[in-house]
Formats: sequence, C-alpha cells, structure tokens
Amino acid sequence: MDFKLSEDQQAFQDTARKFARDQMAPNAAKWDEEKIFPEAELRAAAQLGFGGLYVSPDFGGSGLGRMDSVIILEELAAGCTSTSAYISIHNMAASMIDRFGSDELKQKYLPKICSMEFFASYCLTEPSAGSDAAALRTKAVRDGDHYILNGTKAFISGGGRSDVYVCMVRTGGEGPKGITCLIVDKDAEGLSFGAQEKKLGWNSQPTSMVIFEDCRVPVTNIVGSEGEGFKIAMAGLDGGRINIAACSLGAARASLEAATEYVQGRSQFGNPISKFQTIQFKLADMATDLEAARLMVLNAAASLDDKSSEATKLCAMAKRFATDVGFEVCNSALQLHGGYGYLKDYPIERYMRDARVHQILEGTNEIMRVIISRYLLQGAGR
Repeated sequence: MDFKLSEDQQAFQDTARKFARDQMAPNAAKWDEEKIFPEAELRAAAQLGFGGLYVSPDFGGSGLGRMDSVIILEELAAGCTSTSAYISIHNMAASMIDRFGSDELKQKYLPKICSMEFFASYCLTEPSAGSDAAALRTKAVRDGDHYILNGTKAFISGGGRSDVYVCMVRTGGEGPKGITCLIVDKDAEGLSFGAQEKKLGWNSQPTSMVIFEDCRVPVTNIVGSEGEGFKIAMAGLDGGRINIAACSLGAARASLEAATEYVQGRSQFGNPISKFQTIQFKLADMATDLEAARLMVLNAAASLDDKSSEATKLCAMAKRFATDVGFEVCNSALQLHGGYGYLKDYPIERYMRDARVHQILEGTNEIMRVIISRYLLQGAGR
C-alpha cells in the first residue's frame, strides 16, 4: 500500500491546483452571486483534459483512472466547489457513453463532450423517483426508428443549458429491468425545460426540470441495450459518488486553510485566538477528519480502478463519510470565523452552502447506509 502520488498524479494535481487558484477562486464569488455558468472557464479546463477525465484518448479523453480524477477534483473544488461539481457530473455522463455506448455514439458525442463544446447532463431523478430510482416513470415507447418519450426529470444539473442529456427511461415493465439509457439532444423535438431552480448553493451551474412531451429520440441513441439502463446508472453512480466526495474534500480543505489563517490573525482577550487550546483542538480534529476522509476516497477510487467486487460498498462508505466530514469542516470553519464567517465578504459561507447538497445527491447518505448494510448482511448470511 503506497500512499505517495506518482509523478503523473503530482503533475495532474499541480495543474489542477494552479487552474483553481488562477481561474476559479478569483471568480467564484461573482459566479455564485450572479448565478453565472462559466462556460469559458469550463472550456479552458477541458483544454487541460478535465472534460473527459476517464474517456478513452481514442475519442478525445484523457484516459485517466478514478484515483487520478479524485485528486484533480479535490483541487478544482478548492477553487469553486459548485463549478467542480458540474465538471464531475459532466464527466459521469461522458463515462457512461464511453463505457457502454456503441462506437458510432462515441464518435458522434465524445470528442465534443471532452472539449466541452458540448456540455453534458445526467438525467435519473424524477419528481416522484429520487432515492427509489428504479421506480422512475419517464416512458419511452418504440415508434419505428425512434422512441417517443414522455415524463419529467428533476434537479438536473445543466438543465436548460447542456447540449446532451444522458437519460434513464422506462422501455419495459416495472422495476430496474425495464429501464434503458438514451442520449437526448438539446434540440430534440418535444424536449423542454422548467424554470431555473432557486437554490441554497451550486449557483454557478444551472438546474432545472427536463420535460419530455412526445419527445422523439432516434433508436440509434440507445446506450447499451434495452433493459440495461439501471445497471448503467448504478455503475455511473459509483464513480459519481467518489467524485462528489472529492469535491467535498476540496471545499473542506479550503475552509480549513482559511480558518487556520484567520485564527492566527484574530485577537481576543489580548491574544491571537490560535493560542487558545479549544481552537487548537478544533483545528486538529478538522484536519484529522479531513485526512481520514481523503484516505477513504482514495481507497474507494483504487477499488474502482481495480474493479474490486467491494467497489460499490467502498464508494458508498467514502461518499457517506467524506460528504458528512466535508460539510462539518466547512461549518466548523465558519464557527471559527465568528460573525465574519456569516458574511459573503469571506468565502466560508459559500463553501458551506455548496457542500451541503453533497450529502443529498448521487444517493442520499441515508441510502449509502442502506447499501453498506446490505453488503454487511449479505456477507453475514453466507
């Protein structure tokens, strides 16, 4: 077990850290306040290879592993957590096409997705199907060379702006085996979008409902085969969970660094508050929890790279732990700033707002506990 980064991984980390410092952090407050989707900066990130992190180089991707990717996403999230989370989702959609799509689909979509000429969204959640994803109702009925889609997807990052929507729809009966994965283009007949959601955080990425009303999608846009959609969705979520966990690490690390600097400059009762043991202990606990979370995320990423049979369990563990720790570290950093932490003059409140939703999406942390306990109980029954 070697915890050192390889030379390549160190280079990825340095590149991502510089980009986050120079391009993301100086603009993050403006993007948040004005709800700007930073297309130019996203495409600049894609020029560095961040638009197709684990897509095959044959189709314009970087061909990296999952461990490489979480290292990169942590660095980007320290600059702007919301924008980095969108990059994670964009890459999840790309990976599904790369892993399960036909060569024709890969050639058609992936080069433009990897360059972020096309922005991509992942559409699974529905108004009545969140944690119970297998109960989704969006229907796709075969009509000659097309499917006709009817239904609604909810909370879709990139909704209304993305060019490509990787959608889970029902082509068969009830349950997971009736679900199929289709790519829907933004200009598809019958596709529309709800109003932009007003959110606590994640304001640098658009979010809306995606609405299908007799939406026509070519049969050739199927990813995998009919009935494989739920399997594809769950495979994508393993990676998505550790990616969003990595984004929590970045937000937490940036908040810890800001708090460490702040307490050394803030004086009360005649001393810098960093001299008080309660402050020192709080920083120590924050740093320890963050390091433990990072190790869990890296271990889960390694399990995905190794195609371990325990990867799903480890990804659920890492997502649950790292997103909980990430929010708590951000919240503790705000507390250490006192009243100043509550002001938008400081970045802490933005990191906290952006990190909060990580405990909900890509499967709530309660669902992560369901997954983990299922593995434990199945093992006990053998």
